[in-house]
Formats: sequence, C-alpha cells, structure tokens
Amino acid sequence: MTTPDDAGEVRIETPAGVFLARSEGDVVRATGIRYARADRFRPPVAEPVADHPVRATRLSPACPQNPTPLLDDVLLDPMGDLTVDEDCLRLSVTAPAGASAGDDLPVLVFLHGGSYRAGAGDSPVFDPRPMVREQRVVMVAVTYRLGLLGYLGDGTTRDANLGLLDQLEALRWVQRAIVGFGGDPASVTLVGQSAGGDAAAHLMVADGARGLFHRAVVQSAPLGISRGRAAMSAAMNTAAGRLDTRTPLATVLAAERRVEASAGRFGLLAAMPFGTQYGAAPLPAEEDLDAAWTAVAPHVDLLIGATSREVALFLPALERTPAARLTGVLRAPIVGALLTRAVVGLAGWWVYGRAVRSFSRRHAAGGGRTATYRLSWGAPGSVYAGAHTVDLPLLFTDEASWRGAPLIEGADWSDVERRGRQLRAVWADFARTGTVVPQDVPGFLRTRRVR
Repeated sequence: MTTPDDAGEVRIETPAGVFLARSEGDVVRATGIRYARADRFRPPVAEPVADHPVRATRLSPACPQNPTPLLDDVLLDPMGDLTVDEDCLRLSVTAPAGASAGDDLPVLVFLHGGSYRAGAGDSPVFDPRPMVREQRVVMVAVTYRLGLLGYLGDGTTRDANLGLLDQLEALRWVQRAIVGFGGDPASVTLVGQSAGGDAAAHLMVADGARGLFHRAVVQSAPLGISRGRAAMSAAMNTAAGRLDTRTPLATVLAAERRVEASAGRFGLLAAMPFGTQYGAAPLPAEEDLDAAWTAVAPHVDLLIGATSREVALFLPALERTPAARLTGVLRAPIVGALLTRAVVGLAGWWVYGRAVRSFSRRHAAGGGRTATYRLSWGAPGSVYAGAHTVDLPLLFTDEASWRGAPLIEGADWSDVERRGRQLRAVWADFARTGTVVPQDVPGFLRTRRVR
C-alpha cells in the first residue's frame, strides 16, 4: 500500500490485481471491487485479474429489491445514495492507513441481513470505519444477490442458493487479495447478522468453503425457521412462473411480491420466505446437516448469539397487517404488557434462542471452540430495547447514519458510542483469538464459553 498522493489516492498491489483506493484519514477504503460476474439465475464466475489498475472509489451497487417499509421505518435511511444494479457482485475493503503485506491483521468479512431480500454491503448503516480504527483490523463488506435473483431456484430455469455461491466467490477473492491490504488470509472471521448470520452458519458446511474462513460470528440468525422449507420453496417456485434473462427487471420484482404472498400459508416459515435450499449446490441434504456441522466444528471457531427481545422489532409493524387487533390487545394496561412479554419471549425463543443453544452445544460437542452472547441494550423505555438489529448501531457507530433512527430514539449518543466500543472490542478479540472473555453486564451484554 503506497502513501496517499495529493488527491488522496492510494495504490494497493495484491495477487488479485492493483486497486486505486482512497485515503480517509486513518483508514483506507477500496470500494466497489468486482469479485465475480454472473448471468441472471446462474452461478457466479470469479473475476480475473485485470491487466491495469482498477479504480475502487465508488460504492458497491445494491442488488435490485422491493421496498422494505419496516427497515425504512426503524433504520431511517438504510440505502442512502446507493445505486441499484443486477451487476452487484462487488465488495469493499476498509483497512488501517499504512497497513501493508506482512502486517497479518485479522480480517472480518461482513454479510448483511435483510431476510435475503433487502440490504446492501455498502449501506451507510454498516460503516466499518469505527471497527477498523479502534481495533486495527481489515473489514470486507460483501454485496450479493437477493430475493428471486439470488435465493429461490427450481433447479432448471433458475439455480438455487445463488447468493450463497456469490458469498463463496467473495471469500475466495479475500483469500487471494487480502494480504495486499495488510490482512492475514489465515485469520478470516465471517460475520453475519440476521439473514447474513444464517448464511454464515450455512457457509460453514458449504461445499468448497473449507479454509476460506476460520472463525464465524453468527448474529441473530433465524435458524429456528431454516429447516422444513421444501414445500414452501416448491410453492414459491410455482408462483414465480416463467422468468429468464430477458424478463424485464420490473417484472421480476413484481413476481417477487407474488412469490412472497404465496408463502403466507406456511405460517412462521413465511417470516423469511427466501433462504437456503438444502440438497442444492453448495449445501448438503437437510438430513445430513447436523453431521456436516459436527464435522466442521474443529475447523471453525464459533461465536453465536441473539438479542434479548428479538421479535420486539416486528410488533409495531403489526399495525399495518390484518393482525392489528392483536396490537390493540398488546397495548392494553397490565394484560397487554404481560402478553407482549409472552409473545416476544416465545417467538424469540422459537426463531432465534433455541437455535443458539442447540447450535452452540453441537459445535462444542464436535470439538469446536464455542462461545455465545446475549445482547440486551436499547434506549431507555424503548419498545425496541433488545430488539432484532439493535446490535447494528453498536457495531457500526456512525452518528450521521444512526442519530435520529427510531431503533435507538431516546438513547444518549455517548452511551451508543461507549457500548459500541465495548461490543466492537469483543468481536475483534474473538477475531484475534477465537474465544471471548466471559462477562455479564446488566442491560448490555452477556458472553460465555461453551464447553
């Protein structure tokens, strides 16, 4: 990595090519790097090394997606000024200024959430700079295909698990290139939140993934609804109808709405209609999952956990649904509070909590280093305290993106910053060592080792 020139441009030489990045004070950012290309509904093909320096100063475009009112409501402006393009197989690297080959810094590869149908790696709410500055690590943010374009396949006209295959290609690019940014390809931690956490868990057992990452942080993954989805996926594929490379993008996105509606009769599984399909590349058959996760345990250190009130994020959204009468009951004095606590606790346990327990125990029994966490932070008195996604403003503490967001409305910004530094330290220490220091901080975080 060269020193910045007068225009703030930094030249980074890697085995995967030469990239022209930009200096941002104490960090360097190389953004919008293409790691693969793909035809619609087909697997990705790795991007070859360019024969010229590649300018990496534009943010990665987001995968085309339908609006997500819930995220817009609680995260304020999750997409910012990002462009949208099907040609979205890009990643962005943020490294400490002056880092270079031989520094062997820990590498954190982030997979965003959004129910496999929304989000983008370079969303402003995922600002990696605080983590990189404080912890002297390298962070990689991956953008991948979503929804009908990435996570639903019939095996003939549309391949399944394309988003997962995209993520594998991104990890292969990291192995080839990250040394040029000062990162250690032998110390890669995959960090995923929500659907990204679900993807991280499944990448552990994906064909071809062995050795691409060495640790995994699985945050708030809805693993409780990841199995038993074959009938729903079949119904969704039928509802999709005939789509191909010539179908207008607007028609594909309209079909995606129809496909989501077709999943409604499958109950709680429909809370995340798009997702991984077992038995299709690169995943094993569903009946082989437990054995595969046990077999990989000695090779991947694991930190897995959830927030204390995951489904509290979704309660206000009930007002826009036919279940609005339930919301009225939940607001009733005394009875409403008790029912709310019961609904949040039971649903959170079913979708998130029980999977944390079973996954961590299986991993430890298989010989893997294992730790769990439970995050309970939130603004005082907020309905979103301890809710799904409340970990994001702590890990990616950018005031311009988060101040005023309903998710943390009422929180003192100094507390956001303080707790953010603490949480980032836990994640970075795990990336360095593969374990956590057990702690129990009321109103914030509990971590423990599983033996």
